[in-house]
Amino acid sequence: MAAEPEGTPCWADAMFTDVEGAKRFYGEVLGWTFGEASSQYGNYTQAYANGKAVAAVVPPMPGQEGQSAWCLYLASPDVAATAEKIKANGGEVLMEPMQVGDFGSMAIAREPSGAVFGVWQAGSHEGFEAKAVPGAYCWAEFFTRDPAKVDAFLPAVFPYGAKQMQDDAADFRVFSVGEEMALGRMRMTEEFPPEVPSYVNVYFTVADCDDAVAKATKLGGVLRFGPMDTPFGRFAALSDPQGAAFSVIDLQTTQGEMPEMTDV
Repeated sequence: MAAEPEGTPCWADAMFTDVEGAKRFYGEVLGWTFGEASSQYGNYTQAYANGKAVAAVVPPMPGQEGQSAWCLYLASPDVAATAEKIKANGGEVLMEPMQVGDFGSMAIAREPSGAVFGVWQAGSHEGFEAKAVPGAYCWAEFFTRDPAKVDAFLPAVFPYGAKQMQDDAADFRVFSVGEEMALGRMRMTEEFPPEVPSYVNVYFTVADCDDAVAKATKLGGVLRFGPMDTPFGRFAALSDPQGAAFSVIDLQTTQGEMPEMTDV
């Protein structure tokens, strides 16, 4: 497995004050199993779907306790150069590039409208070992109230092409790496409480959306939206019991015509 092309989502992790609680929740909802906590790296613990590494959970470092959130990492061949591009295009580098053993190098950044994301330069850890199968990552979207900022920033930092969905009901853009769709950008509507900042919503694949929602809510998760049928799959947006937002999607259950997309 080679390192992902620049700009491709390649990994996701989240900090949880209650790591054992997070493991129970995601183990039940997404079928994850977990490796040994790496004490050398702050008890970083990888999650697996059918033996393939798909994400990680980690306790917060002292002083970093706060709202749990999933962090999506975008691939970079040179994390230091990407960090400079982020700064040059109105973004903010929250954690300067640092090497993580021989696994790779990382940085954490915030785009100009406020969504936080990671950058990963692969070493021995190249990222997701599976995508778009039950329990694995399949998609992500930047949710923002200021689409113009995100639309200018992302292609300036990463080699993205962009297409706009032709839909009066939603302001939605897709960024691609070559021919591959990489990320979405969704304008946040008035339905979002004003205190909700811009964020990156990560989608995990499930075999049955309704079943995953039932498990999540039974375990203290909160259903935010859906389940809803779309041409891309049946999905629902949730928050886990510690407040981290994520979505689940059954890619096999589709309904409706694919929307028209135009180059921008």
